[in-house]
Amino acid sequence: MDRETEDVLDVVGPRLRALRRERGITLADLAATTGVSESTLSRLESGRRRATLELLLPLARTYDVPLDVLVGAPRTGDPRIHLKPIRRFGMVFVPLSRRPGGTQAFKMVIPAVPAPLEPTPQTHEGFEWLYVLNGRLRLVLGERDLTLPPGEVAEFDTSQPHWLGSADGGAVELLILFDLQGVRAHVRTGAASQGG
Repeated sequence: MDRETEDVLDVVGPRLRALRRERGITLADLAATTGVSESTLSRLESGRRRATLELLLPLARTYDVPLDVLVGAPRTGDPRIHLKPIRRFGMVFVPLSRRPGGTQAFKMVIPAVPAPLEPTPQTHEGFEWLYVLNGRLRLVLGERDLTLPPGEVAEFDTSQPHWLGSADGGAVELLILFDLQGVRAHVRTGAASQGG
């Protein structure tokens, strides 16, 4: 193992201890959440146990941080994020978040079509919050058939049959927050934040 790798691994234990204490989590609680024994976690934090991917992955999921935060990986020279669009169901999804698990953010583009498509509602686990940036979105949710112009927001449990498409055949752009565990978005308005 080269010296640079050893230096990175040497700081993992103190980073893990600081992160656990910052979050107010006991070793027992962390062991119950991750499935890693309390003694292994203690040795990992004290530096008596080398960090491995098998140990760091459940910790990264529990703390909801990327692995490079746990190991203190050096920053790369290029700060730009190179997003790779995903094409599904004739639409383009651009991931805006890179954290494993938890709420995921996407920009979604529904391309223009010569004639509005026939809805084909789908269901899956999770909860979705969306914000229309441009175009007119058609949201079919259960028995409801809604048209959302730019600036409109919707949130729904994705276990309900739902479908997203263009209301008038034009292109639609929207932001989506999706959480597999069904965590709802919390929105505060100016009046609510002033009063409480």
